[in-house]
Amino acid sequence: MRLTNPTILVIALLICALGVVSIYSASYQKESGFWGSLCQRQMLWVLIGLGFFFFFSNFNYRRLWDATYALYILAMLLLFLVFVLGAVHLGAQRWLKLGWFNFQPSEAAKLVIVIFLARYYSTKSVSDFSLQVRHMGLVRSLIIPFFLTIVPVGLIIEQPDLGSGVIVMLIFFAMLYLAGVRLRFIILLLFLAASTLPLFWHFLKDYQRDRLLVFLNPNIDPLGAGYTVIQSKIAIGSGGFFGKGWLSGTQSQLHFLPEAHTDFIFATFAEEWGFLGSCVLLGLYYLLAREAIRIAYRNSDNFGKNLALGISFMLIIQASINIAMNLGLAPVVGVPLFLMSYGGSSVVMTFIALGVLANIDKRRTVF
Repeated sequence: MRLTNPTILVIALLICALGVVSIYSASYQKESGFWGSLCQRQMLWVLIGLGFFFFFSNFNYRRLWDATYALYILAMLLLFLVFVLGAVHLGAQRWLKLGWFNFQPSEAAKLVIVIFLARYYSTKSVSDFSLQVRHMGLVRSLIIPFFLTIVPVGLIIEQPDLGSGVIVMLIFFAMLYLAGVRLRFIILLLFLAASTLPLFWHFLKDYQRDRLLVFLNPNIDPLGAGYTVIQSKIAIGSGGFFGKGWLSGTQSQLHFLPEAHTDFIFATFAEEWGFLGSCVLLGLYYLLAREAIRIAYRNSDNFGKNLALGISFMLIIQASINIAMNLGLAPVVGVPLFLMSYGGSSVVMTFIALGVLANIDKRRTVF
């Protein structure tokens, strides 16, 4: 159970503490009872996540190499099961009900894709420092992994969960670059992807199209699709430098801000703790990302390095999209702010990813 480097765990727990405080502020007026409280349930998810963290921090990450394809098949199976057995909430069918726990397979799919791509672009031998991708052609380095990634992306978007689908695709492009795929191949794929955007528009749900349109101009529908982002910007701006104080935010306390405990937890936090508190939170995310990237570059194992980099950028991409969404700098796509937003699946999967990072750091001296 001993950690050689507790930095990641300490930072994660600090972010969780800020998240619990913000969730309580956003929800305490509407909740009653110990287990009925979102705050109490979030604390339970954190404790469960800690259990998974310690398990995976002591689980040899090299075993994930052999389990990669089994994990990929399991992730696809869970994504398919969502359409058959999934629970529907607010018009979306994204969750599998496991007793009292609603599990969101798309959260697991993000980490599985990182593991899959880390293996695909790595050599099996830890003593071979030359990346396999340098000897691949267009088909092996780009086309095959693209189609193996686009399958879960399509299933996720169909739920519909556009935000998670976009994150998986961004992870894919980040892993292409980090693994050393030839730049001209990446540019070619980006060009082809951009050329299909007009066609992709016709497959979006009506509300998804509205969200993209109000991103360009929220005032075209201020009481409809643009309402949430307008209220979010009002909340963040009204926080000023020092904030209004805990339990004193008007937008969240008076329920002007929808989803104040999930997708828009950053706006809730910024209103109450201001620019100064937001800088502290962003600083914690920066320190977490920096430590994760340092772990990657301290490791001489190709698979461990690619896996650590993939996890790092998965977290960076998710946090960046959520915060940009809260600031009106990105469309509203329903992406949680990891370790801050309420949600068991996100918390548990994040702690699993951090546990894998801790194990990679622990075993770097072995190779």
